[in-house]
Amino acid sequence: MKILYVGSSPKIYTQCAIENNVSIISVSNGKEAVRTLKIRNDIKVIISNYNLADSTGMLLFDSINNSQSLPEIPFILIAEEFIKDVFEKSFNKGISDYFVSSTTAVDHIIKKAISLNNSKENNTKVIKHDKQEVGYKFPVSKRIFDILFASTILLFISPLLLLMMLAIRLESKGKVYYIAKRVGRKTFDFYKLRSMRSGSDKLLNALAKQKNQYNSEKVETTVNFEKKCPRCSRLPFVDSCSPILYIGLNKICDYWYNYQKKAIQKSNSTFVKIVEDPRITRIGKFIRNTSIDELPQLINVLKGDMSIVGNRPLPLYEAELLTDDERSNRFLAPAGITGLWQVELRGKSGNMSEEERIQLDNRYAFFFTGNKYSLWLDIKIILRTIPALVQKSAV
Repeated sequence: MKILYVGSSPKIYTQCAIENNVSIISVSNGKEAVRTLKIRNDIKVIISNYNLADSTGMLLFDSINNSQSLPEIPFILIAEEFIKDVFEKSFNKGISDYFVSSTTAVDHIIKKAISLNNSKENNTKVIKHDKQEVGYKFPVSKRIFDILFASTILLFISPLLLLMMLAIRLESKGKVYYIAKRVGRKTFDFYKLRSMRSGSDKLLNALAKQKNQYNSEKVETTVNFEKKCPRCSRLPFVDSCSPILYIGLNKICDYWYNYQKKAIQKSNSTFVKIVEDPRITRIGKFIRNTSIDELPQLINVLKGDMSIVGNRPLPLYEAELLTDDERSNRFLAPAGITGLWQVELRGKSGNMSEEERIQLDNRYAFFFTGNKYSLWLDIKIILRTIPALVQKSAV
C-alpha cells in the first residue's frame, strides 16, 4: 500500500509507515502532489498538511476533487492546531478525516490511512458529501417575524423618532434623514437618521487615510524583492518553495510574490471605520452611541430590503472589494440591522479587525445554506443586542 504525504515532515511519516508495512511517497507542495497523482495509479490514501508551501491542504483537496482525470482517493488533513472553521469545512467538503498534529501521534494517522484503504477495498464507500451549489433560501418564518417585529417597534418608537428628527434639524442644516446605496442580497436605498454634518461624504477619502481603524498595520507599498521568502529558507533540498518568477531584473518565488501582493492590498483596507470622526454632530454622537440612528432601517425591513438580524449592508465601494469566495460568502445571508459582529464585539469596545468581522459574517451566512436556519438563532442575537445598544465609542 502506498500513501502520498504532502508536507514538510516526510521523515517521521516515512519511518512510521515502514513500521506499519506501508510505503510513503512524499512531496512538499500541492502542485507536486497533483503531478504525482497524474503519473501514478498506485496511491491509495493522501495525507496532507493544512499549511503547504504553495497553498493549503484544503485547496489541494478541492483541486483533486474537481479534476475529472484524478480518481477518488481517501484524503486526511493534518492541521498544526485545532481551527473550528477548518474542521467544519473539511467534513462539509467530504475530507475523510481531520487530525491535529500536536495532539495526534503519526502512528495513529498512518493506521487511520490503512483503515480507510481497507474500507474502500472491501467495497465500503468512503463518506463523501454530494457536490452542491451553495444556495440561498430566505425562510418564511424569518420574513413573518421581521414584519411583525418591525411594525410593532415602529409603532412604539414613533414619538422618539419625531423628537430626534427635531433635535437633528435644530443643530445643523440639511435633511434629518440620510439615504445611501447599500449592498446586501441586492442594492437598495438605506435609511438612517443623519448623524453628520452636510457634505461629509466629500471628506471621507482624506479621513480614511488618516484615521481608518482597519488600516492601522504598517505594510510595504511595493513588493520587496530583496526580502527573503521565509518558506524557501526552511527548505533543505530545493532552492524555492514554488516556481520562480522573473520580473524585470529581479527574481522571486511565486508564493512570496503573491503573499506580499496580498499584504499590500490589505493595506488598502476593505472596511472603513473612522476613529474620532470630526464629521459627527453632538446629537449625532448620541444617536450613534444608542443606535437610535439605525431605527429608520425598520422601514427597510418592512420593504424587504433588510431583515432584523443579518449581515450589515455595505457601501458600494466596500462590496466591490469583496470578490474572493471566502469574503463574498457573507452575501449568502440577508442584510440586517443587527448581527453576530455587533453582539460579539461592538458592545464591548467598538474595536474589531477586518478579518474578525468577515469570519463572523460568514458564520451567520452559513445558516442560510441548506436547512440550517433557526428562528431561535435570531431571537438570541436580538436579546444579546439590547446590552450592546449603549456603546463606549461612536461607530
